[in-house]
Amino acid sequence: MPREAMDYDVVIVGGGPSGLSAAIKLKQLDPEINVCLLEKASEIGAHILSGNVFETKALDELIPNWKELSSPIKTKVSKEKFLFLGKSKSLSWPTWLLPSVQQNHNNYIISLANLCRWLAEQAEALGVEIFPGFPANEILYNEDGSVKGVATQDMGIDKNGDKKDNFESGIELLGKVTVFAEGCRGHLGKQLIEKFNLSKGKDPQQYGIGFKEIWEISEQNHEEGMVMHTAGWPLDNNTYGGSFIYHAENKQIFLGYVIGLDYKNPHLSPFDEFQRFKTHPAIKKIIEGGKRISYGARALIEGGIQSLPKMFMPGALLIGCDAGTLNMPKIKGSHTAMKSGMIAAETIFEYIKENKDLSIYENKFKKSWVHEELYSARNVKPSFSWGLILGIIFTGIDQILFKGKLPFTLKHKHADYETLKPANEMPKIDYPKPDNIITFDKTSSVYLTGTNHADNQPVHLQLKDPSLPIDYTLEKFDEPAQRYCPAGVYEIQKENDKNKFVINSQNCIHCKTCDIKEPSQNITWVTPEGSGGPKYGNM
Repeated sequence: MPREAMDYDVVIVGGGPSGLSAAIKLKQLDPEINVCLLEKASEIGAHILSGNVFETKALDELIPNWKELSSPIKTKVSKEKFLFLGKSKSLSWPTWLLPSVQQNHNNYIISLANLCRWLAEQAEALGVEIFPGFPANEILYNEDGSVKGVATQDMGIDKNGDKKDNFESGIELLGKVTVFAEGCRGHLGKQLIEKFNLSKGKDPQQYGIGFKEIWEISEQNHEEGMVMHTAGWPLDNNTYGGSFIYHAENKQIFLGYVIGLDYKNPHLSPFDEFQRFKTHPAIKKIIEGGKRISYGARALIEGGIQSLPKMFMPGALLIGCDAGTLNMPKIKGSHTAMKSGMIAAETIFEYIKENKDLSIYENKFKKSWVHEELYSARNVKPSFSWGLILGIIFTGIDQILFKGKLPFTLKHKHADYETLKPANEMPKIDYPKPDNIITFDKTSSVYLTGTNHADNQPVHLQLKDPSLPIDYTLEKFDEPAQRYCPAGVYEIQKENDKNKFVINSQNCIHCKTCDIKEPSQNITWVTPEGSGGPKYGNM
């Protein structure tokens, strides 16, 4: 039975900052262009998770009067701190010694989820059709191989792949141009990069996993507008990572931790490192007596310009973190994602109206401030492969003395899944039990995400070889999926004295870490049935 098809000028996959900015800009350039935007979450913002200290540069260009439009951008950064943590001590680093990219005095502490909800209102007011709860799960192609559009997921399929009583066929959404804006490690973006060989000649992409909790803390510990970052403990000198603590309004703080997914020790659990970080005296004193109200985790893309794929192909563009436009030393990707979406809109406008080729996207991108920003940031992440101390020293020289204009570009040598060492060669790590006051386990944390997936649906975490976890990964790496997953999706259970690999896919918070870090690249994340996943409030 053929699926229902709907025709648009432009189909956008993903309701994050890049996709929404592309939609708004298209409508500003020509209100007659008909645009639809698909979002896999139950509502715009429900899958959005970010620190977030927001730089308004792109928004100032897109909606210059945003201050008058009751936007959720309120808390201006008023104070900054940077701490190096030892096991129980901390050393405060003078902020005037930080590179300018790490200074935040004109920025705002915001909830990116709420900003996306507000951007969606602006887009709908301009006539963009937004469909939340419709995951795009298949790319459609024309006979000449160009991208024709996407199909949404069939609904009402059971875990054996049979149709249930409530079965509904997916819909085809066809566009003159399809824009992929799925965020970090988008599963369709990943297919396009491979099919069109978009990463040819580029360094392997680099990722981190970011954790975030929102705490309500006591008035005397709260300093609205304060931005604090730390490096050092609990990670060792050879593992890349650091924390953020942002004091938002309403006595809330956004507390988070990012760990590079190029870590080497398979016994490391990023979730438990984050929990342990909160027990440091300098951190514990801020949250003591407070209450944790939200939790979430999401992979972030950190390769920068060396790893940025070609972003156009016949019939489609790849934008934002689906491509990898995050500025690593700034720890910011929202403004760059938005700008990449705006450049995409200008490109599509010229493609539709003036018959220009989509390849003009690359020229426009190269002439923009995003390219300039990513170029000057290019050496920071690879320098940390030499260890924390050398990385910090080099970054100081590169960013402060040379303003990112050193006459060479460092390379990313490995993909993140290639870096794990065999378990028997690496030290075991003994993580303390959670106290349920400052530190928590994965189960109670996932509960706070509001994650829900319809029962009896196909598992959306697919194994290329189901025997591999037990026969190879468990033996060689002590099956790291039980530790790198921040939601307790993967477990090794004993059944009749035999090890069994269990996938609790209903726990999945769509962070994509397994798709990135699995050493044999055996796990593929695909979209679950409509609107499944976390339900983040103001993350």
